[in-house]
Amino acid sequence: MDEILGQVLRNAVWERLDVLTELADRADAPSLLSVARSELPRLTEGWRALLTAHEPDERGHCPECSTRWRQRKAPCSVWRSAYEHLVAGGLAPRPARHLRPAHMVRTAVPVP
Repeated sequence: MDEILGQVLRNAVWERLDVLTELADRADAPSLLSVARSELPRLTEGWRALLTAHEPDERGHCPECSTRWRQRKAPCSVWRSAYEHLVAGGLAPRPARHLRPAHMVRTAVPVP
């Protein structure tokens, strides 16, 4: 049952991200402004909650990524991903195409 629920949750999140991407790519300016006003606060709060859970403990380990037998030093992959997507943006190195999930691979656009 947990597998089914997990798949339903993952599908819903991927679908929501697809809708937001579609809106960002195709919406007119007034619609885009409306979406930005409603969605940006939700997205920033989501990032804050996720990053709070991954704040390093007093020993410098990520409590969410660490296990009893293997401690993960901060910054963990969640913090590195946050930096890449929120701060570095297009300047951050991207994983090779064959290492990215299919939904992240974009076709090359020729430069005129």
